[in-house]
Amino acid sequence: MTDESADTAPASDGQRRPAWGKTFLLDEGPQFRIKRVEIAPGKQMTLHMHHHRSEHWVVMAGTVMVVFEDGDRIVNTGESTYVPPCTPHRLLNPGVLTAQLLEVQSGEYLGEDDMSVVDFKPYELKLG
Repeated sequence: MTDESADTAPASDGQRRPAWGKTFLLDEGPQFRIKRVEIAPGKQMTLHMHHHRSEHWVVMAGTVMVVFEDGDRIVNTGESTYVPPCTPHRLLNPGVLTAQLLEVQSGEYLGEDDMSVVDFKPYELKLG
């Protein structure tokens, strides 16, 4: 599974297409960036962290699982979650519908290179 660091440069419309889905840049300023994120069914990001930014996600459609080193959390349509800087995390879509989120990044530095991959190994979903 790949993450944003492995995708191509953004198209002129601000869209990126990592292996797990799509991202669309909606707005940005000196200390914030807002994206629409789509995660395809059964896809996931690598476990990674950001040193200088936090992320706040609002699930607009579908369901996502946010995986932290010490556990995971299901976030459904209409719910949100927050990831502070320096917190290893990944998003995955355990559902059959494309998950759609609004992502608000905030911090002193928002460059795409502010990401450290913690683990490339895919998360194994534990059912039952």
